[in-house]
Amino acid sequence: MIPHPSMSTVLDWVREVLHVTDTAILVYFLFINTSYLVLIVLATVEFVHHLRRVPLSGFEETYRSPLTQPTSVLVPAHNEEAGIVESVHAMLALRYPVFEVVIIDDGSTDATFDRLAAEFDLVEVPRVVPDSVPTRGAVLSVHVPRLRPDPLVVVRKAGGGKTDALNVGINVARHPLVCMVDADSILDPQALLSVAKPFADDPLRVVAAGGVVRIANGCTVVAGRIVDTRMPRTWLPRIQVVEYLRAFLLGRTGWSRLGGLLVISGAFGIFRRDLLVEIGGLDHDTIGEDAELVVRLHRHLRHLKRDYRIVFVAEPVSWSEAPDSLAVLARQRRRWHRGLAEVLAKHRAVIGNPRYGRIGLVALPYYLVFEFLAPLVELAGPVLVPLGLAVGAVDLGFAWRFLLVAYGYAMLINLIALAVEEYSFHRYSRWRDLGAAVVASVVENLGYRQLTAFWRVQGTWSALTGAKHVWGEMTRTGFVGRRS
Repeated sequence: MIPHPSMSTVLDWVREVLHVTDTAILVYFLFINTSYLVLIVLATVEFVHHLRRVPLSGFEETYRSPLTQPTSVLVPAHNEEAGIVESVHAMLALRYPVFEVVIIDDGSTDATFDRLAAEFDLVEVPRVVPDSVPTRGAVLSVHVPRLRPDPLVVVRKAGGGKTDALNVGINVARHPLVCMVDADSILDPQALLSVAKPFADDPLRVVAAGGVVRIANGCTVVAGRIVDTRMPRTWLPRIQVVEYLRAFLLGRTGWSRLGGLLVISGAFGIFRRDLLVEIGGLDHDTIGEDAELVVRLHRHLRHLKRDYRIVFVAEPVSWSEAPDSLAVLARQRRRWHRGLAEVLAKHRAVIGNPRYGRIGLVALPYYLVFEFLAPLVELAGPVLVPLGLAVGAVDLGFAWRFLLVAYGYAMLINLIALAVEEYSFHRYSRWRDLGAAVVASVVENLGYRQLTAFWRVQGTWSALTGAKHVWGEMTRTGFVGRRS
């Protein structure tokens, strides 16, 4: 007969497991926050070089040069009536020598097309859309302004999702570069010229470039332009401002300097059209289509052993509305993390594979360990560490070290990110806005991180269970002369 273990033996075993687990979580937080710090340092070095080059950047020469490649700006739109007109006006006013704006109305059920038609006096034209990349939703009609010289094309199609809308845009595009922009975005006047400049500087190697996405909530917009940059008035968008600075501005700048950039946001990224056609456009079956596209580009070009560059440019800015309600934010974060899970699953053969260089050995393993698994650890820490303290697996000193490493270190990273951004670009001129950003850096760690971690775990679960995914809705308030 097998003897039952005593209660004290079971408790000893539980204490040992909790001690090891809590220590592992502490080390994990130490490594992930240190990795953020390393990326910030790399980004800072890049910003220093950038600021030195600004007086000699040659944007005027790029604008006037006949060698600057024409660009098609692709804007997928689904139920975007609130801000579509202001957004299109801003894009048409971009400072760029030759470009067109292609709006793809993906089965909108609101007044998106009606507002465009009224504002720009659109008329239908007979135009054959080639099938350079696969699409699903049928093109219903193509429209252009009746008399105005605006380089605007509006395509109406059956609903098929954002990915399908962008693939239709690639087919419609007439120029060698395509820039993908969200319909709720407003671009700085110089943004397109700036994000396309790497193609002019290194035309043989640069195949894609991404730009910074910033939050427009709180800013004043006049005639499709951000004329007064302010922090949002409510705390949920304020925290997202800090997130975007850390992730878009510093994180991606650091990865770009390492040559391991894996994400170019669908809200603002530019690509060589011929390569997009070569790899079959965006993947219809991946919800994180922007990240998957970049990883597939890396994989394709590594297979062909081409010398190439995918870069991130910190100067051009796309302004976008951030979710201002928990319900909308939850949908966004579930979708983002599900997209990450699908990308990692689809390209799992690249992870740890030396054939793919730093992409296989550094970038993708990092995203697996410190992005995909992060929400699990984020939720486990606040549960297991207090439990370990309660049963005597860890002492009070360990609990304090955990708080300092997991949350104090994270707050420090946020403050460093704010300092670097303020020194480099000085977007917020009022002390009140900077103070709000500092407070948001602290508040982020007090419930917000845990909530987003929970939603990200839900996104992982939906990917594992194969639940049906959709483009998703986000309520817009629009940009017209308002602060939010």
